[in-house]
Amino acid sequence: MRFTGKSVIVTGAASGIGRGLALAFAREGAAVAVADLNAAAADAVVAQIRGAGGRALAVTMDVTDERAVDAGVAAVVETFGGVDILVSNAGIQIVHPVESFPLADWRKMLAVHLDGAFLTTRACLKYMYAAASGSIIYLGSVHSKEASALKAAYVTAKHGLLGLARVVAKEGAKHNVRANVVCPGFVRTPLVEKQIPEQARELGISEAEVIKNVMLKGTLDGQFTSVEEIAEAVLYFAGATTNALTGQSLVVSHGWFLD
Repeated sequence: MRFTGKSVIVTGAASGIGRGLALAFAREGAAVAVADLNAAAADAVVAQIRGAGGRALAVTMDVTDERAVDAGVAAVVETFGGVDILVSNAGIQIVHPVESFPLADWRKMLAVHLDGAFLTTRACLKYMYAAASGSIIYLGSVHSKEASALKAAYVTAKHGLLGLARVVAKEGAKHNVRANVVCPGFVRTPLVEKQIPEQARELGISEAEVIKNVMLKGTLDGQFTSVEEIAEAVLYFAGATTNALTGQSLVVSHGWFLD
C-alpha cells in the first residue's frame, strides 16, 4: 500500500469528492483525518474506514475559522504523530450573474475556498517543515483554468488556488514540501446536483440541457469525471518522491479543458 505509515488530512471529507479521497487514502494504508463541518457525516466516514481495518479520526472543522483550523490540525498531529499530506478540498457553490452577485455570497465563497486553503496550509506547514517532508494538494477545478457564466466567485477562488500552490511550492522546496493542484471537471456530487436546477432557472433551460449543453458540452465523450479518477490524480501527487512536479496542476476533465 502506497501510504502505509503516512497521515493525511482531507477537508470537506464527509461527502462528495472529499469522502472519496478519504476512502482512497485509507485503502492505501494512510491514517486519515476526516475534517468537515458536518460532524455526524464525518463520523460515518470514519466508521466506514475503521470497519475496513483502517485508521481514521473525525475532526469538526470550519475551514474559515482560524482557531478551529489550528486546533483541528493540532489534534491530528497529537493523534497520528504528524501530518504528511493535506488535501484542501472543502468548497461550496453559489451562482449569480456578476451584476447581482451579493457581496455576502462573494465573501462566503472566497472565505471557504481561499481562506480555508490558506489557513489549513499555514497550520500544516509548521509540522511539515519540522519533519522536512510534506505534500499539499488543492482541489481546484477546470474553473482554475477556464471561466463560466454565473460563477464569478468560484472561478476567482479556483484561479487563486493555482497562485497559492505556486508560492507554497517555491517556499516549501527547501523543506521538502510540495504543493500541487488537481483540477476536476464536473463530478456528480451533491454540490453539482445542487447546481443543475439553479443553472436551469438562471439560464431558462431544462435540467437535461444544463447537463448536456453546459456541464458536459466541452468534454470529448459526454461523460462526467468520476471521484475515482480524481483520487488517482491526488494520490499520484501525494506519492511523489521528488520535487520534479511541485507547483504543477493536473486537469482531470475528459478533455473539457486541454492544458
